[in-house]
Amino acid sequence: MGFFEETNGGLIFRENGETLLITPWGENSFRVRSTILSDIEEGRVALLPPVKTETCIHIEDMHATIQNGKIEAKLQVQPWGNALQITFLNQRGEVLLQEIPNGGALCLKARHFKALPGGSFRLKASFNSNPEEKIYGMGQYQQETFNLKGCNLELAHRNSQASIPFYISSLGYGFLWHNAAIGEVHFGSNTTQWIAESTKQLDYWITAGDTPAEIEEAYAAATGTVPMMPEYGLGFWQCKLRYFNQEQVLQVAREYKKRNIPVDVFVIDYYHWPRCGDWRFDEEYFPNPKAMVDELHELGMETMVSIWPQVDWRSENYEEMKQQGLLVKINSGIDVQMIFHGNNVFMDATNPRTRQYVWKKCKQNYADLGINTFWLDEAEPEFTTYDFDNYRYYAGSVAEIGNIYPREYARLFYEGQRSNGQKDIVNLIRCAWVGSQRYGALVWSGDIMSTYEDFRKQICAGIHMGLCGIPWWTTDIGGFHGGVTADADFRELLVRWFQFGTFCPVMRLHGCRQPGETIINKAGEVREWTGADNEVWSFGEEAYPILVKFIQIREKMRGYTRGLMEEAHQKGSPVMRALFYEFPEDKECWDIKDAYMFGPDILVAPICHEHMTSRKVYLPKGAYWIHGGSGERYEGGKSYEIEAPIDTLPVFLRDGKQEYLIGEI
Repeated sequence: MGFFEETNGGLIFRENGETLLITPWGENSFRVRSTILSDIEEGRVALLPPVKTETCIHIEDMHATIQNGKIEAKLQVQPWGNALQITFLNQRGEVLLQEIPNGGALCLKARHFKALPGGSFRLKASFNSNPEEKIYGMGQYQQETFNLKGCNLELAHRNSQASIPFYISSLGYGFLWHNAAIGEVHFGSNTTQWIAESTKQLDYWITAGDTPAEIEEAYAAATGTVPMMPEYGLGFWQCKLRYFNQEQVLQVAREYKKRNIPVDVFVIDYYHWPRCGDWRFDEEYFPNPKAMVDELHELGMETMVSIWPQVDWRSENYEEMKQQGLLVKINSGIDVQMIFHGNNVFMDATNPRTRQYVWKKCKQNYADLGINTFWLDEAEPEFTTYDFDNYRYYAGSVAEIGNIYPREYARLFYEGQRSNGQKDIVNLIRCAWVGSQRYGALVWSGDIMSTYEDFRKQICAGIHMGLCGIPWWTTDIGGFHGGVTADADFRELLVRWFQFGTFCPVMRLHGCRQPGETIINKAGEVREWTGADNEVWSFGEEAYPILVKFIQIREKMRGYTRGLMEEAHQKGSPVMRALFYEFPEDKECWDIKDAYMFGPDILVAPICHEHMTSRKVYLPKGAYWIHGGSGERYEGGKSYEIEAPIDTLPVFLRDGKQEYLIGEI
């Protein structure tokens, strides 16, 4: 027997205990798996079952090839140590991605398995690096970096960080690290290295495409798309930290109605409950939540309530959940995973019995009141110290499987809502992983600071998230931490962020505004505080008409935004798109990080520096552009200095489409 053999349209390599399998996995795509002294595992941590395709396989003694549409893998056994090197090429014979060679006497390993106690491995997969390559995607990292070439990224979730290990390359391929282990990736100038701290096998997926859109649609076919966004996801959402009682909620909602300002969703933030893990309203502050929800519906507003996965030791559900094994465990020490208003542990969203238990509570205490949408906070989950190797889920050790948690958290509510007969589902969540989109996950960018620097980081984050298959994405307009409502500089920032939020997939005003107010219950216990006012009339007479104007612009775009959501549902297309997504032939577009396309027709260039009233805007070639305010025509392929006083921002309409916006912006 030789090194290679064909099996069911795939190709197997065996040598010195390693088994490697390349399988066609959808059009123009391969799944690559490798393991040591074991059979290949057939499970799928994120990928969907593949569409069947035809492959062409050719085998020789030291060489084999497998072709699936536009992608070909060449497998070469190297003479020194019989090490295997894989090269992926497109239909034109151009190299897309290539494993490192063994280096002769260096005896390097492209797939390096280091055994760990218990049968798992620390895995490092190494590829040659093309210094001309540009890389985009990988989820949400808090950095003002667009092209990720040269970046070192942690493959783990944190508050405001969502690790989604898929990227699109300027060379014409997409790559998914199909592994939920805690790890790292290094996009170096000499090599690209993927590291899993604990895993059973190597597993990745690669696809070839002629355009970013073709690559994105192949990835969506392999991992799933979002549902159709409900109608109430298209308008303006009102939120703050925090409306602490029923009276405050209704007063603010009535005021919006009185002012004739449309609000699609009214959000009730955390600690409306007695203890974390109770998953119900605190009767002292919300004596009649059903009446509150009914009135919000009468005002034309959906009610969203915050959910935390923490379970306080004092919660009415803690002892039962502990006894039933429904909680995350630590490997050693006292089981306290977060300290916040008490000792807390996390419910284990990877356990199907936990998902059933928690949904039963939330159905009884929220859904049965008419609440159709949930804010799934703390979704990473937010381990206080992020010592990932110290925790264990039902699905396995966090070191080996931990990154699936936010997806399973979203799944808990999505499947519960579906079982309850609900069809239109969107839930706001603070983190995501591959496949989260299938469960109605609207990701927001976490507890970011109220600064222009953080504002700019969110533009990059939103573009990257769209490329990772997460088209539903939003931010806390104005940032979360540090905004003083009465401060003139913060008011300017909030207006500029609000303008950006108008052209985000979902438009949501939220923040921890200063100064706050202490809340003490009837028993004398200090509860979570409430922040300063955060409604559109809270930021002064100059800001108010501007904010109302942009809510009205959002309303005017409702039909267009609905079309973008249909495209995201059907094809996986981002709502917020890198310029190169629409104009891949324009080299300038691959380097622009502070402007983007809102769908195919609207170019948005946010004002994201302090006191700026104009900015340089590059308009891609291959189209002409109409200024959304003045109606002036601009030719593509050039940069222009565009005036932008505080009541507007540069928005351009591709080839004059969406002309109803001219003069509105």
